[in-house]
Amino acid sequence: MSIKRAPKPAIAGSATLARQQGAIMNAPALSSAELAIPAEFQACFAAQRAAFLEAPEPSHAERLADLKALRRLVKDNQAAIVAAINADYGNRSAFETTFGEVYSVLDGVHDATRRLKGWMKPRRRSVDHLTFPGASNRVIPQPLGVVGVIVPWNFPLQLSVSPLVSIFAAGNRAMVKMSENSQHLAELMIAIAPKYFPQDKLAFFDDGGGRGPAFSSLPFDHLIFTGSGGTGRAVMANAARNLTPVTLELGGKSPAIVAPDFPIKTAAERILWAKTFNAGQVCLAVDHVFLPRRAESEFVAECRRLLAKRYPDINGPDFTSIIDQRSYDRLMAALEDARAKGATLINLADGQTPDASKRKFPPHLILNPTADMEVMRREIFGPILPVQLYDRPQEVLDAINVGDRPLAIYPFTNKAETRDFYIARTRSGGVSVNDAIMHIAQHDLPFGGTGASGMGHYHGREGFDTFSKLRPVFQQGRLSAVQMMLQPPYTGFSRRVVDFMIRMKS
Repeated sequence: MSIKRAPKPAIAGSATLARQQGAIMNAPALSSAELAIPAEFQACFAAQRAAFLEAPEPSHAERLADLKALRRLVKDNQAAIVAAINADYGNRSAFETTFGEVYSVLDGVHDATRRLKGWMKPRRRSVDHLTFPGASNRVIPQPLGVVGVIVPWNFPLQLSVSPLVSIFAAGNRAMVKMSENSQHLAELMIAIAPKYFPQDKLAFFDDGGGRGPAFSSLPFDHLIFTGSGGTGRAVMANAARNLTPVTLELGGKSPAIVAPDFPIKTAAERILWAKTFNAGQVCLAVDHVFLPRRAESEFVAECRRLLAKRYPDINGPDFTSIIDQRSYDRLMAALEDARAKGATLINLADGQTPDASKRKFPPHLILNPTADMEVMRREIFGPILPVQLYDRPQEVLDAINVGDRPLAIYPFTNKAETRDFYIARTRSGGVSVNDAIMHIAQHDLPFGGTGASGMGHYHGREGFDTFSKLRPVFQQGRLSAVQMMLQPPYTGFSRRVVDFMIRMKS
């Protein structure tokens, strides 16, 4: 059953709209494709900017109300959201949607409502009272304005609502563009969001066939994008024309490193869960694993046992489908490339017959991968796990540091010195020790990448700060030392004062 589109946002007064459309169209020259900014984008942006200028500083109570409305939107429509995401995937585990998306965002809202008042308080900063007697310094967090959110298909609820928690906590307004692979969820969110928010506060848009460049060309006050590195570069280039700051949440080849002291059974349990959750279609999934030499046989045996126990039938509802045929074919081609180049492939669902029509891709281990194989050259984003053997920790470091900085690393060790060795000598967006992915669920930790895995942070206080202008305010005291002692003509007295100030800093 199709869902009716929500009505387009009310258009601001003609003078205001003209100013906002002028801001859009007077940006530096864009390509002909990018100049075709849909009217609904322009009207919504103008309405949100006008509403922000009308009320630029929402109170704590107003922000709290926005967060609670966001919570109601998710809770009231949980069943419909789960069904829409399932329809977009073909089969998306209802449990994975409920736990990985619904619970995740509700937990984030809960945390933000508890901490919001503290985040909003002005922050005192020190002042040099020798130079500025009686003066004071503070930093005031203020809303930026209108924030754009570009959402991927793999966790479309979590990666739209989680940024909104930070955006609304900081007092902003938001326009959200969903992925072309999330058509059912996009239609649902477009229909239900106006029941909870006016469209000059929050508006959802579907992709509508390649409308991303136009969306990212709007002169937002901030833009957050989650997706591939290639698309992230294009988004950043579009945003740069308007000097729009960006937060990029990308991905990369996040490794797990099992140290010799760590039990292989426990490592296999946790790594396989992270690799099969959402069929490996997770930016933080374990991309490949480093095992101590001679641990390979035990790891393979444990993975076989676990897969048979957890997914006795990968065609069942608990194992998620690959999102589309292009992605399924890409994964099949990666397997064949590895086989042709000498790797050993182990189908962990051996004995089961996957249903290709449902895009159920059987989890595989790849033994003896080499650097020229496709699975080692690009992010896998599916249930394929290359297994690399090592003798010395330095081999692991060399392998990680020769490539782009990953979104995460996952050291498995019970020794603090081994843990700290890998953390100190690598760089990644985040770290989970003795597990994988779980650092994203910690709301008091910032989440974000570094280098090719992204830039900027959100979640918790860092998310609030990302979508705020931390505005420095200096307030002069009753007397000004500069006015009293450091005015031209610069006589001997002025020079003596400066010399004294320098000596005090030595």
